[in-house]
Amino acid sequence: MLCEMCGKDVESTSRVRLERTVLAVCPDCARFGTLVDPPPAPAVAPAPPTSGSRSRGGAVVTATRPSGRPRRLEERDLYQEIGELELAPDWGHKVRVAREALGWNPEELGKRLNEKKSVVLKIESGSMHPPDALVRKLEHLLKIRIRASPEAAGPG
Repeated sequence: MLCEMCGKDVESTSRVRLERTVLAVCPDCARFGTLVDPPPAPAVAPAPPTSGSRSRGGAVVTATRPSGRPRRLEERDLYQEIGELELAPDWGHKVRVAREALGWNPEELGKRLNEKKSVVLKIESGSMHPPDALVRKLEHLLKIRIRASPEAAGPG
C-alpha cells in the first residue's frame, strides 16, 4: 500500500485526520495527525448485505434500492447520446454577425467569454477551431447555433 502523504510503499496504512482531511498514511506520517479509526483488517471479500442487517450506528441497511429498480450495469455511449455535431461551414461569420448585432466589440465578447480578444478574432476569422466548451459558451451567450449535423455541415 502507498502512503498518501509521503508515497512510501508500506505493509499497512492508518487512517489519520490531517487538517480536516482523512488520509491513509504510513506509521511515520501518522504522527502528524490524529488517528481516526484502527487500521483496516486484511482484505477479505465482504458478505453481501441482507435486508434488515445492522450497521455500526444501529441503522437498518436495506439490500434493495429505494426506487425498487435494479442498477444499470450496461455501458453508456455518450457520443451516441449527444449525437454527432460539427461546426457549421460559416461558423466564424455567424459569430461575428451575432457579436456585431449585439453591439459588442471583440474585446467585450472576450471578457464575457473569459477569453482574450485575440481568441475572439481567431474564432471569427476561422483560423482557430474552438473547443466544445467554448462553442457552448458562444452559442449560449450570442443565442446562435454554430454546430450542425455532419450532413448539414458539408465537407471540411
